[in-house]
Amino acid sequence: MPDSLSMTVVGHRLLLAAALAGLVHAGFSLYWALGGGWLLDTVGAWAVDLQRTEPLAAGAALTAVALAKAAGAVLPWLATRGRAPWPRLWRGLAWPGSVVLVLYGGLNTVVSCLVLAGGIRPDGGYDRAAMVGHAFLWDPLFLVWGALLLAGLVTTRPRGRARGRTRGRTSGAPGSEAGTDPS
Repeated sequence: MPDSLSMTVVGHRLLLAAALAGLVHAGFSLYWALGGGWLLDTVGAWAVDLQRTEPLAAGAALTAVALAKAAGAVLPWLATRGRAPWPRLWRGLAWPGSVVLVLYGGLNTVVSCLVLAGGIRPDGGYDRAAMVGHAFLWDPLFLVWGALLLAGLVTTRPRGRARGRTRGRTSGAPGSEAGTDPS
């Protein structure tokens, strides 16, 4: 059985990989917020139309989305490494966030693939470019982000009864306990 130190290292790497997946999502949102158009049609024709007809509103909304995605990507990793204020808050929010990402990404990937395969036939047809983007890019990326985040949270969680007890300071920082995560 792996020791807790090697599990923590693995967990930090999983959280870093999750952060990178989330930052890819955030990066595209920011790129589109700034007026970029590459792959925007894979989100949907509505997004292309909105960017063309309401560029300021689209830019503002996409900037907010990019910032939220970036925060959701980076804060769990930083919190687990003790580099963010309120680590318990960020880790606490990351748990349901990871589940939502897995369910949302997984379900939408399956549904999009079923539509493309003809197993589901939407009334009125569908936007093929958007369906391909959701089936093979955006929703699988949400799924990967969520799965990596969940795995990272599981492998870096504090173990057993030592969570609330101080068993020896490692860095002298408040809340830093030997063998436990500050969150």
